[in-house]
Amino acid sequence: MSPLTLRKEKDGTDEPKVKKEKVVVPKGKKNKNDHSLQAYKYSALDINGKKVSGTEMAASSGAAHVALLERGLQPLEVGVKTSVLKFEITKKKVPRPDVMNFTRQLAVFMKAGIPIMEALEVIVEETQNKLLRNIIREVVDSLRAGDTFATAAAQHPEAFPNFYVGILESAELTGNLDQVLNQLADYIERDTKARSKITAALIYPAVVACMSVVTVLVLVVFVLPRFTVFFKSLHAKLPLVTVMMIDSSGFILHWWYAEVALVIVLVTGFISMRRSPKGHAMMDAWMLKLPVVGDLTQTAILERTCRILSSMLKAGVDLPRSMAVTADSANNAVYHDALEAVREAMMEGQGLAGPIARSGLFPGAARQMFRVGEETGTLDQQLDVAAEYYNRELETKLDRATALFEPAIIIFMGVIVGFVAVALISAMYGIYNQVKVG
Repeated sequence: MSPLTLRKEKDGTDEPKVKKEKVVVPKGKKNKNDHSLQAYKYSALDINGKKVSGTEMAASSGAAHVALLERGLQPLEVGVKTSVLKFEITKKKVPRPDVMNFTRQLAVFMKAGIPIMEALEVIVEETQNKLLRNIIREVVDSLRAGDTFATAAAQHPEAFPNFYVGILESAELTGNLDQVLNQLADYIERDTKARSKITAALIYPAVVACMSVVTVLVLVVFVLPRFTVFFKSLHAKLPLVTVMMIDSSGFILHWWYAEVALVIVLVTGFISMRRSPKGHAMMDAWMLKLPVVGDLTQTAILERTCRILSSMLKAGVDLPRSMAVTADSANNAVYHDALEAVREAMMEGQGLAGPIARSGLFPGAARQMFRVGEETGTLDQQLDVAAEYYNRELETKLDRATALFEPAIIIFMGVIVGFVAVALISAMYGIYNQVKVG
């Protein structure tokens, strides 16, 4: 039945008037003129394996994902297109341990021969995390609508990253979903342990640094102003070091609004730069050149790269697709561009070990393992060994960095407190001498 109806109204004319009734759009469908459509930026692989990017208008990230598949593109990353100054402060992600537990539970159900729909419906009732519980429900709805598990998972990047979806796609094609889910759970567990070790190693230095800042603020805001009033009441001639201390304290107290504004500008500039592709690339390059921090960053990237690439190859994902997902998961623009260049060179028939060596970003041990794996056909095993090696290297370097950072903070605090003590003692001794002479 047409959504338009004709109705005659008595207004002094015999001409019929047209009244537009509300057009009912079926659930899940969107009118082309619907303002609820959003712009989604994407990166994908075309039929020739070349990486392309652009913008897709869709009602949701899942709809954008499906639209790209219908155009013959293999999505790598789909996200809401935001402006440079729009901060995603409230964006939430499902904790890695919760994703690991969900994956492990689903693998057990799959191995027992329980259909995936029934398995998900049981798991959703036992899931404690509210965000993950809602995501699983939406995945079940997508499966009922005819989507594959990988396509349904791709609609929720806040829970399932790119490598997770890529491995699921391969598992559904090969029919070994239970084994692949166990491999995914193993990878997430190892990655969670590595992140926990990094966090644990940084807790003590962070606490010491915070206490140092608090100590300096207490001295500047509460202690030094009292001595300043006392010294001025005596009209005494103060030593240079005391004058420097009083002037510094006065500057910090009187210009606090300018300092707060400067901090806001710096933070805003930092976030804007991180959200800008060029700025992000520059900051990632600087990060790799920093002493100590650069070495830690490189080791962490190497461990993650080897681990993800190994996991995807073990799951049966083809090497070009695995390289593309690994590049996106590097979380560093320098390594992302290098791995993309390696993938393109590999697609041109140059192999893998040669382009890896020419990138200059992989140390000798990694280059050797890539070469042996490529020549013997055991690349996934060699990468697994490399990931374990760099995991141990990361732990050792973290211990060394922590051992260096702690005394550096203590020395810094000693210098600050010592400067204040010398300034006060010098002033008191000078005043005493002036009173004695007078």
